[in-house]
Amino acid sequence: MSSAGFWLHHAALSWRADLAGRLHPLGLTPTQFLHLAAVAQLEEQHGPPIQQEVAERTGSDRMMTSKVVRGLAERGLLARTPTEDDGRAIRLALTASGREVTVEATTIAAEVDVRYFGEDAEALRDRLRSLARAGGVRPAPPPGQGGGGFA
Repeated sequence: MSSAGFWLHHAALSWRADLAGRLHPLGLTPTQFLHLAAVAQLEEQHGPPIQQEVAERTGSDRMMTSKVVRGLAERGLLARTPTEDDGRAIRLALTASGREVTVEATTIAAEVDVRYFGEDAEALRDRLRSLARAGGVRPAPPPGQGGGGFA
């Protein structure tokens, strides 16, 4: 079991466990942070996104996104509003406290990334992005970037 895939899998588990431990004091899981960061990025790009855009950005299915978003809204971190033109579509926006915790969590995630991937991980990010795309994964890139990471 010394294939690159084996070690990539275990490195990802280690990275996620480290991130989870660092986000825990904020009351967030990596999945919750991923969704908050996606809302923040999409808001910055074109205003409050609909829930489906967040699902697409995170690579989560609609049911998972709905569950995560509902929990974040119950905690007061996100506002959920039906769109005017389609009552089934839900528009999402960070609340003030949601924005605050997302900024703090983004700093934590960046620190974890540096610890695992170094100060200049651009080549690694580009390689991982190309591997993900080769497998059919195409999340929208964050504003001002070619993609990568949570933020």
